[in-house]
Amino acid sequence: MRTIEVLKDADILLCEDTRVTKKLIHILKERYNTVFKENQEFISLHSHNEKSFVEKLEKSIFLQNIVYVSDAGMPGVSDPGQVLVRFCIDNKIEYDVLPGANALLTAFVASGFVETQMLFFGFLDHKGTSRAEGLLQALHNGYTTILYESPHRLDKLLLEIEKEEPARELFLAKELTKKYQKYLHGTAGEIFKNLDGNYRGEWVVVIKASTAQSTSAVSQNDILALDLPKKVQAKLICKITGENTKECYNRLLSL
Repeated sequence: MRTIEVLKDADILLCEDTRVTKKLIHILKERYNTVFKENQEFISLHSHNEKSFVEKLEKSIFLQNIVYVSDAGMPGVSDPGQVLVRFCIDNKIEYDVLPGANALLTAFVASGFVETQMLFFGFLDHKGTSRAEGLLQALHNGYTTILYESPHRLDKLLLEIEKEEPARELFLAKELTKKYQKYLHGTAGEIFKNLDGNYRGEWVVVIKASTAQSTSAVSQNDILALDLPKKVQAKLICKITGENTKECYNRLLSL
């Protein structure tokens, strides 16, 4: 109800997709007889234009009542929104966040994995060594780890996990809080077989924490203490931090 009140009083609606927001408002008008302010302005603000859009913003626009709406889930969580929040903080503009359905936390609770500490990785890189390194970090960090994945790469992710950790328990949730919501438990191989090529929808993948993680972690300082060339040190540090090798090497040269 609070969100409906905010939406109906907005002067400007910044939208991840104006068509989706307009459809939402139409539903609110039809189902709840909500009366919206006349002549509301709808402006696109999505992942492709967010940075350039915010760079051009004038503080004076916030003299009006402005609301940002993402298509689904919660703005700022693998969705646009954080750059806008940063702008408000830097320019001392009052803002608020209206929490709603969130796939990350919903899947974490629904997984039934009892480890209460968790890490959120969002989307892995699409391909290459950065994807492989990201997946290894997700599998071997010692925490319940949550990924988002698109239907186009879910089969790839499951096969990658099966190759690396065939016995690891997973929980997959599809289209959370929506009409076609679905839960799946099992190993990557079991879930891959269960899905049988039906990957449609947006997916959350919860990876049960590894029990094999060592309690003694190697740090950057441990590596710097070794009598090794800077390039070798940089490569080793990047393995544990995920930092870009070239940037790490340049940073070490400046130490």
